[in-house]
Amino acid sequence: MTVLVLAIAMFLPLGLYTTLTNLEGMNLRQDEWSAVTVFFKSGTSEAEDRSVAEELATRMQTENVVVISPAEGMLDFRDASGFGESLDMLEENPLPWVMQVSPRSGTTGEVEQGVRELMAYLQSLDSVELTQFDYKWLQRLGRMVELGRSAITALALLFGLAVIVVVANTIRLDVASHAEEIEILALVGAGNAFVRQPFLYTGLWYGLMGSLLAIGLLAVTMLYLGRPLGLLLEAYGTSFKLQGLGLYKSLWVLAGGGFLGWLGAGIAVQRYLRQLKIGGRLGRH
Repeated sequence: MTVLVLAIAMFLPLGLYTTLTNLEGMNLRQDEWSAVTVFFKSGTSEAEDRSVAEELATRMQTENVVVISPAEGMLDFRDASGFGESLDMLEENPLPWVMQVSPRSGTTGEVEQGVRELMAYLQSLDSVELTQFDYKWLQRLGRMVELGRSAITALALLFGLAVIVVVANTIRLDVASHAEEIEILALVGAGNAFVRQPFLYTGLWYGLMGSLLAIGLLAVTMLYLGRPLGLLLEAYGTSFKLQGLGLYKSLWVLAGGGFLGWLGAGIAVQRYLRQLKIGGRLGRH
């Protein structure tokens, strides 16, 4: 029961961390909704527009650059608006050259930084009349991710404290049940370090087993949610595979859980030994 309680306490922050990590790596047609639209000044030549596009592709490391000529823009507008006959009355095409630039994909923070650098460069060009991009949604998403990170940190601290308390209470009861044995060991000369050792190992194993079970619960949860999430993302025209902790992070979770269990056991044993005061040795070293 103690291991299950520890596993649930560790699973909650781990689950939130994994959710946030997958959310940052998710790409819901990012090449479309993160594109910066560039409107060139009237009279700008095609050669100058193509030169800007080539410069962006090499200098700014963009994901994709699409140049739309006035003729292509008018054709798209004719199909979308339904004003075909009215547009035929125009003597000349009033539309400028337009460019759609998609920054390199990545996390929300990386995309936001790429868009800022891209727009700063475009606005410095004399041939550019206007750049258009809605920063608000990207900034809100970035702030939500930062809030999620802060929530993970707070939950990790709180549930880490809960793990220490649970292990300490369990070990305290274990020590109390072996009080007579501890007294005998103290009378024959056993020191605090010798008495503490088996209880510290027990706390360590509690932490390791709780961490291992938490990782298992996380894997089962991701496996269960993988299919419905895949069906949901198909509606957005994309696919995504949930990413787990991986071997390296799992080892860190095991190490952290073992340390918290060891620390909780040490606190409980030391506190109890100080209360016994047997033979003048307990609590001294």
